[in-house]
Amino acid sequence: MNSNQSRLQVVDALRGFAIVSIMLLHNLEHFDFYFSPKNLPVWMPPIDKGIWDTLFFLFSGKSYAIFALLFGLTYFIQSNNQEKKGKDFRGRFAWRLLLLLGFGLINSAFYEGDILTIYAVIGFFIIPFAKLNNKMVFWIALIFMLQPYEMMNLINAILNPDIKPVSHIAGSYFDRMGEYITGDSFVKTVIGNLTNGKMGVIIWSWEVGRVFQTLSLFLLGMLAGRKSLFVVSTENKKFWMKTLVVATVLFIPLFIFQNGLHDWISNTAVRRPLVIMEKSWTNMAFMFVLVSGFVLLFQTGTFGRILNIFSPIGRMSLSNYIMQSMIGSFIYYGFGLGLYEYTGATYCLFIGITLAVLQGYFSYRWFKHHKQGPLEILWHKATWIGSK
Repeated sequence: MNSNQSRLQVVDALRGFAIVSIMLLHNLEHFDFYFSPKNLPVWMPPIDKGIWDTLFFLFSGKSYAIFALLFGLTYFIQSNNQEKKGKDFRGRFAWRLLLLLGFGLINSAFYEGDILTIYAVIGFFIIPFAKLNNKMVFWIALIFMLQPYEMMNLINAILNPDIKPVSHIAGSYFDRMGEYITGDSFVKTVIGNLTNGKMGVIIWSWEVGRVFQTLSLFLLGMLAGRKSLFVVSTENKKFWMKTLVVATVLFIPLFIFQNGLHDWISNTAVRRPLVIMEKSWTNMAFMFVLVSGFVLLFQTGTFGRILNIFSPIGRMSLSNYIMQSMIGSFIYYGFGLGLYEYTGATYCLFIGITLAVLQGYFSYRWFKHHKQGPLEILWHKATWIGSK
């Protein structure tokens, strides 16, 4: 196996791992419709809480971050392939993002929490940085990682201790979800998701710092591609070992500090931006623990073969991501089976694992006859329409 094949396999497997973990969280959340079922056996709520806390600790804010990192990596791979042919990929990439926006809107009709539309819009900001040297890209990514908007809010709050923070409003949109999610009308659900739900997610993404963090991860992924960090080599193995150690050392105090912030800082105007920044950094640190650990384990014989089961899912991540939204909304929303009323985290976890296994089997069988996933084929053909 050559290094290029190894790189592609570990990237596909890592992307598949992110897709599966995202799907497990989405199931626990009833695809963004939080509801605590009644009349559960008395022994089940404690188990539900344990499952909820564990999965959200492991994957919340981290799985999407892996996805974002690999989005930037994919941009580099495609751009580099075109550069070798003497072509500039930036214009074609912009068109590709518009296509992704279309896929995202379709996905948003079923699941308001769609990230494809967010990625499509933020992805345009990769283009101005695409030709900068590695050092410039790194420092720009670092600035975005530091959450500059929240940093300004923090400084302003420290200098003006009596200032009142601007109220977050995304929650008011989410509170209205029940008006259409619990109903039996598919049309009303789609309209609600594309209007109220979509607006809520866009505002929420800004309010919790996802916009700057996502762009930072896009740029770091592009930089990882330039450095060939996912190619199997002794040097890269040392890099991922160092990353694992440093990320772990950073995560522990960040996590402790995150859990104590509400008790240590009483001023809301000071605490709010600090919480957003700190949570972003904590998630970023643990994301690198997951990525580095995954890459290192993938290079071992037994663990590598086990983790490689995620590869088919990752190879058709667009198809699987949208497919899980369609199936999940039908399972939990009122227009479908309406299981949000009856399923706690334990039941949802079993449903999520079952769906992951089915998607894995479908993906495996699909690639017996095709080189790309169904939506990936459409995206690829539409991307290069009109090219010679």
